[in-house]
Amino acid sequence: MRDTLIGISIGKNAIILGVFAIFTAGALAFIHASTAERIAAQEKRAAAKALLEIVPRALHDNDMLESTWPVPEALWPELGLRSATNIHVATRAETPVALIIPAVAPDGYSGDITMLVGVLTDGTISGVRVLSHKETPGLGDKIDLNKSDWILNFDGLSLANPESIAWQVKKDGGQFDQFTGATITPRAVIGRIKKTLVFFGAHKNTILSNYSGEASDD
Repeated sequence: MRDTLIGISIGKNAIILGVFAIFTAGALAFIHASTAERIAAQEKRAAAKALLEIVPRALHDNDMLESTWPVPEALWPELGLRSATNIHVATRAETPVALIIPAVAPDGYSGDITMLVGVLTDGTISGVRVLSHKETPGLGDKIDLNKSDWILNFDGLSLANPESIAWQVKKDGGQFDQFTGATITPRAVIGRIKKTLVFFGAHKNTILSNYSGEASDD
């Protein structure tokens, strides 16, 4: 009798635990489903904000998030990329006005420096923003607009302005300021921006002939 009661008790507990597990899994699935869309929307707004900092709304009228050209793997080395990503195309009245190009400087002091480089169709830089880095706080992190306005020095420049030899830090004979106690970081960023401009010149026509996009509803 006692064994029977113990068996019944164990069975009940197993059922209770099973029901609890099912309920918990269902609750977690519901929470994930209900928040996934919100998280995706937040990520899209953040991405749109970064693009708009580089190519302001006054310069384009399309949805840059939807107007893209996937970088072929064969071209990843030219931009320092290691994974698939897109170049975004800004247009006005369906005419391309700028490309926003992802690029990575692998030679930062503490590793990869990921950035976006906006280039107008005439080859002029519309803006550069560093998206991620691991540079030393108080020194190399001045490449971040939240820490310093150094990155704004590239606005309006091109491969012809300044001349090629000037695309270096002043310590190397160029025109760009290095940071006190940190030369490697700005040197890496400057080098990658210059290489991105070279990429733009080499592939602009191909990108603009093959990108896909949708007009904005704004």
